[in-house]
Amino acid sequence: MQYYSLQNHQHRVSFREAVIQGLAPDKGLYFPAEIPKLEKDFIERLEEYDPLYIARKVIQPFVGGDIPDNYLKQIIRDTVTFPFPLREVEENVYALELFHGPTLAFKDVGAKFMAGCLGYFRRGDDKPVTVLVATSGDTGGAVANGFYNVPGVQVVILYPSGKVSELQEKQLTTLGGNISALEIKGSFDDCQRMVKTAFLDQELQAHRQLTSANSINVARWLPQMFYYFMAYRKVKQWRKDAVVSVPSGNFGNICAGMMAAAMGLPILHFIASTNVNDTVPRYLKNGTYEPLAPVPTISNAMDVTDPSNFVRILQLFAQNERGLKASLTAYRFTDEETVAAMEEVCSKHQYLMDPHGAVGYLGLKKYMQSHPGHTGIFLETAHPVKFANTMPEDLQKEIDTPERVMQLFDKQKVSVKMDADYEQMKAWLMQ
Repeated sequence: MQYYSLQNHQHRVSFREAVIQGLAPDKGLYFPAEIPKLEKDFIERLEEYDPLYIARKVIQPFVGGDIPDNYLKQIIRDTVTFPFPLREVEENVYALELFHGPTLAFKDVGAKFMAGCLGYFRRGDDKPVTVLVATSGDTGGAVANGFYNVPGVQVVILYPSGKVSELQEKQLTTLGGNISALEIKGSFDDCQRMVKTAFLDQELQAHRQLTSANSINVARWLPQMFYYFMAYRKVKQWRKDAVVSVPSGNFGNICAGMMAAAMGLPILHFIASTNVNDTVPRYLKNGTYEPLAPVPTISNAMDVTDPSNFVRILQLFAQNERGLKASLTAYRFTDEETVAAMEEVCSKHQYLMDPHGAVGYLGLKKYMQSHPGHTGIFLETAHPVKFANTMPEDLQKEIDTPERVMQLFDKQKVSVKMDADYEQMKAWLMQ
């Protein structure tokens, strides 16, 4: 499998090169040169296969021969180590829980898979590599956990000061070792801009070999397809009428779901549910892509106004706006609507959602109101405990706090504070 830059389709690299580089030299995201189609029989019999086989079957065409099958099997065994339960919240509405991994967030899968791939590619290479990543919350903890103590890999995580939850911050600032955290006085978009600029800086690249672990990296982005196949495996009745709502910030997760559909998974429609940082809902409504200044919300991981992966979604539909709108609907919701949904669902259905899952639930319910008769799934992307401090007080007592979380709060935060200034970050990296 080859990958081309979305800025220049003539620039093509292997899976290995795409993973190591992270971003193309022209600043373009990598995109697969072809979208493999899965056999109809495999899709029809999905419930007969175990999750490890499904994951390998789905990802292998994108890896090609760059990782031998026996190593790929081991990487998947190390990645798919926890369940993805599908909970019925109310009639025809299901929550796909993606927070049962080590850092209680859906990004554990992509981070662990990428760490395995990079670890394989770096065998015998004594030149260290720096994984440079921006996070709006959960990516940082997942990447820190996935790459912790991986030989020859240093991890540098940029996060917006005061704009991630206390638990999210603890997860990315307390490991030490090969993990460093830069606390940026700015927004996630500032952090993402600084990371992208670093990849184009030849002087810095000569000093440090850089790669990214954001969902801009194909090894972080593509494994997220696993969720959708696992859900389909469990609920046969939604094969012909499934609609899936994804709480969306940087749009990597929903883009992976749409890639799964392009491979043959019969998902009828996708809903991108955002908070008030609503660049994509506005774009789908009026055709103008206009990122505004980010607004802090209680669903902080979605406080993104210039989502990197949306260009991949556009490419999936060959820039065809009509085709895109036939497959994707987008809605935005306020914090007040989010809190009301959390309280109502907990009261009526005894199901506790985190703020991001609540936004996904709202998007699903809004779509199903005007499109009745479907089975709906919304993604619960993080454990509610990660947002305990910002949840309504009446819901905080409902949170079941895992023991490993209690231990984190006793650890000392270690971060390097700096302005949202690329030259300041570069100087630190050049040390």
